[in-house]
Amino acid sequence: MFHLSAKFSMENIINFLTSEPLLNAITSILCGSLIGFEREYRNKSAGFRTVVLICFGSAMFTIVSCLFIGNSTDRVAANIVTGIGFIGAGVIFKGKLSVSGLTTAAVIWATAGIGMFAGLGQLVYAISFAVFMVVILALFQRIEILLARYYLIRSLHVKFSSNEFYHLHEFEQLALDFKIKATRRVIEKINGKLEVMYDISGKMTDLDRFNQQLAGSLVIDEFYYNK
Repeated sequence: MFHLSAKFSMENIINFLTSEPLLNAITSILCGSLIGFEREYRNKSAGFRTVVLICFGSAMFTIVSCLFIGNSTDRVAANIVTGIGFIGAGVIFKGKLSVSGLTTAAVIWATAGIGMFAGLGQLVYAISFAVFMVVILALFQRIEILLARYYLIRSLHVKFSSNEFYHLHEFEQLALDFKIKATRRVIEKINGKLEVMYDISGKMTDLDRFNQQLAGSLVIDEFYYNK
């Protein structure tokens, strides 16, 4: 009796280890790990564990919908997308004139889609799309850097040492001298000093020389860039 029970239990274990849902789940973990490693390497807010869990969780809900819900998988998929939207919104931060975290939110959204492919058993698609994502995140960033050498656009916040308006004209003339286009966006007077937000565009080499000049300026108390 015990021998038959043990044999039956062993068969169940073997069936479980070779089952399609388990293989799908493992594939989702591998795909999430591939993407998460790239995010962790770049020290992003959604790092290795977060990305893996997003991919794994999406696969789990998809597997459950296939096993127990039947033909209602589209509703489960819609709910996954909705839930992932809330997570993605949580990593987006809006500054005064800038927004950060959009790429991380897009990674979360796309990773959930890959997890759904894995959950549906489309393992080749899931792995292929995970590789595509890593290529987009890693290679395309290099392309952005390469393009920035020829033309770079940034938002520059400048805090002047006084409220004298002629400092703005001097600053803008200095930008022109370095072949930098500076367009005013916002002018404020805070604690008796002018603070101005500019849209800055030009070559990276020209911008580096321009920044060196700003760092030594006596009429500028502070300046920093937002993407």
